[in-house]
Amino acid sequence: MPLHPNIDPELAEGLRHAFLPPVDFARMSPADLPGLRRQMGAAFAAMPPFAAPGLSVEDRMAPGPDGDPDIRVRVYRPEERRGPLPCLYWMHGGGMILGLVEMDDARMAGYVRDVGCAVVSVEYRLAPEHPHPAPVEDCYAGLVWAVKNAEELGIDPERVAVGGASAGGGLAAGTVLMARDRGGPAVAFQLLSSPMLDDRGTTPSSREFAEAVAWNRAANVFGWTALLGDSVGTAGVSPYAAPARAADLSGLPPAYIEVGELEVFRDECADYALRLVRAGVSTEFHMYPGAFHGFDAFVPDAALSRRAADGRVAGLRRALTRV
Repeated sequence: MPLHPNIDPELAEGLRHAFLPPVDFARMSPADLPGLRRQMGAAFAAMPPFAAPGLSVEDRMAPGPDGDPDIRVRVYRPEERRGPLPCLYWMHGGGMILGLVEMDDARMAGYVRDVGCAVVSVEYRLAPEHPHPAPVEDCYAGLVWAVKNAEELGIDPERVAVGGASAGGGLAAGTVLMARDRGGPAVAFQLLSSPMLDDRGTTPSSREFAEAVAWNRAANVFGWTALLGDSVGTAGVSPYAAPARAADLSGLPPAYIEVGELEVFRDECADYALRLVRAGVSTEFHMYPGAFHGFDAFVPDAALSRRAADGRVAGLRRALTRV
């Protein structure tokens, strides 16, 4: 596939050595997903248990939504710090159809180290076996559990940020909306990294990137259809599934939103950031020039990737130390 002419040169060079999963969603069916998930799970199971100096990692089970199974959450804490810590409550990516908490171990360890916080990462159910509202309800239930058990977990319930990347970013935005509307846990901050926000696929960028380094239009249609089925793109879709559909964004916590210039999610992220500002929500927005979806994961040592990582840490520090 030819690279976009605007791609950052260092990212383009890094792609020569990066591993890109050979998944063609245009040719996939839902029946292919279990095998793909087994491969992903087996790859992580073959690795040694994750460990980082000065970090404790513990898997817990949190009660799921009423009548649904319990949810696995992974809790990361600095070993030497006591007392209530600020907390990042995190949702992994994977297009609503793939993903495990393990895939973000290194990033979460970095947040613990660089922000000085605890992290609770949730493993939500995946579509299409578990369509909306299962994924976002799992995420919300895990947030309620974390705040309810703040003392045991050693976190400060008044300094909880909700964040996620890609599909996880969309679920984070939906969870924050749900917390506002249900009078649930008070969220101090939302960190949305290239969030998947809009099922309608009508923005210019959603049409432009029929070919992309990662997560093209076909993949986006596949993920949204798995989550929403026949209702995808119709008038009745819930804003908890597709937060871009929320009519009212007032009363939400301050936001940090980032996206690449060369990705499907570009325009919906920019639109959401602007709407947040207009609704009175303090919002920091970054569009990284020449960057594709997941650029910082595929080419982490590029200057642009380091800039993005530093920006997220700085945003979390400011938000969680001033509350």
